[in-house]
Amino acid sequence: MLLSTTVSLYRRCKKAESNFLTTLLLHFFYKVFYGKNYVLHHNVSIRGAENIVTTDRLDVGMSYIGFVHKSDVTYLNIKGKLQLTGPYSIGRGCRFDIAEKAVMTVGKGGYINANSTFIIMHGLTIGDNCVISWDCQFLDEDFHEIDYEGKKTVANEIVIGNHVWIGCGVKIYKGAVIPDGSVIAANSVVRGVFTTPNSLIGGHPARVLKESVHWK
Repeated sequence: MLLSTTVSLYRRCKKAESNFLTTLLLHFFYKVFYGKNYVLHHNVSIRGAENIVTTDRLDVGMSYIGFVHKSDVTYLNIKGKLQLTGPYSIGRGCRFDIAEKAVMTVGKGGYINANSTFIIMHGLTIGDNCVISWDCQFLDEDFHEIDYEGKKTVANEIVIGNHVWIGCGVKIYKGAVIPDGSVIAANSVVRGVFTTPNSLIGGHPARVLKESVHWK
């Protein structure tokens, strides 16, 4: 069993251009000291591993994508909580900054592709079977305040429903709510609450382009 697992890991490392020995040592380190089942590319750095809540395997930087390079660094800075419901994969080159009191919760299935950024100061909920493409950004805080007449208060937390496909280059900002089954078109800028499930949402700012959309 141990031999077959080691051989499988070696093959994955070869495909992902990860240093096998480093990945193996990291795997055992997090297993022994944190009780976690992590499979990490050799250029992954995790700060706050104890704040990642999962009982399943977490792969970071190990999926092969043709445009990523073996020297790309993936950085998870988890001061709050990253809660994973099931096995999960985070792409190479991603950046996570989850603040001390913030919680990011991810449902079962799905994955995050390469070079996406998550700056979460309050909360982000991602439902089951969601696919997040490359170069996306999630940001739930303005960091600066602008006052003007008629300004409306917007909740900070971002909520993504189940079975949502977020295209490459999408920016999702504070208070955004995306309903189940939706598709977010590439390079869209999403703000506000959307309520119609199975919608194609796109544009800058994003709006509903089509309804009764189904994707697989």
